[in-house]
Amino acid sequence: MLQTYDERNAGLIVNINGALAPRDEAGVSPFDSSVQNGDAVWEGLRLYDGRIFRLREHLARLRRSARALAYASIPSDDAIIHEIARTLDANSMRDGVHIRLTLSRGVKFTSGLDPRLNTNGHGLFVLAEFKPPVYDTAGITLKTSTHRRPPSDVLDQTIHSCNQLTSILAKLEANASGADDALMLDTRGFIAETNATHVFLVSDGVVCTPTTGACPEGITRAAVLDLCTTHDIPHHVRDITLAEAYRADEAFCTGTMGEIAPIVSIDGRTIGDGGRGEVAAHLAALYRDLTAREGERVV
Repeated sequence: MLQTYDERNAGLIVNINGALAPRDEAGVSPFDSSVQNGDAVWEGLRLYDGRIFRLREHLARLRRSARALAYASIPSDDAIIHEIARTLDANSMRDGVHIRLTLSRGVKFTSGLDPRLNTNGHGLFVLAEFKPPVYDTAGITLKTSTHRRPPSDVLDQTIHSCNQLTSILAKLEANASGADDALMLDTRGFIAETNATHVFLVSDGVVCTPTTGACPEGITRAAVLDLCTTHDIPHHVRDITLAEAYRADEAFCTGTMGEIAPIVSIDGRTIGDGGRGEVAAHLAALYRDLTAREGERVV
């Protein structure tokens, strides 16, 4: 699976610290912490008919991540939403849009790792693109990676950091094997997530997903679990082995960029009947209805 270039994005206007500029003219300082050390946190947002789904939950996660990294300066929700709205308005965007929101520790007065070198406040970057859900609704294939998701005593995955080298290494393995994405385990050998999304299995009508011990607290993941509760779909959050995934009746992944997509094979093993299962299809329909009804209006 490789995303394709959308010609509508050729003339994008991006937002760098409140300054709006064409994509090919915008720049981030080489002294910014995001460039120097990958010291930044991020959120992926999706725009549906002028509304951003679960915007406040995304901003709360961004704030938690920034506080965990002891950022001295964090903009208010209203300030962030104002810059998002300005960016969308500059691009005449209303629907079918994915927004990459990045908050960095800011610019350093000299190159180096020490956060005390940051004395100029935070950096805020808003990138909005015309981008429908990126995963094939017919299903994706996974290859288990040799790279593991670290536990919280190594690097807490609830910090939604821009430092994503582990995911990139896993994705390189998946690309080399011909799979769409990588399935990642934690250091104990249980399933954590893919290199980019959360994983759900369905066995005997029961939906299961891993804990967040070694993966981020997903906004779409939480929405799916809420839908299971609301619609009386049996579900559990627990440790899941790779063998359980191989023999599951269904599997699917969730994320803002891809919404809900079936997983049709793992390590060359066909999952279920090799297509979208009934439970995944039902949840995808419920999710579409949810995103059509909910969200904070920004344009």
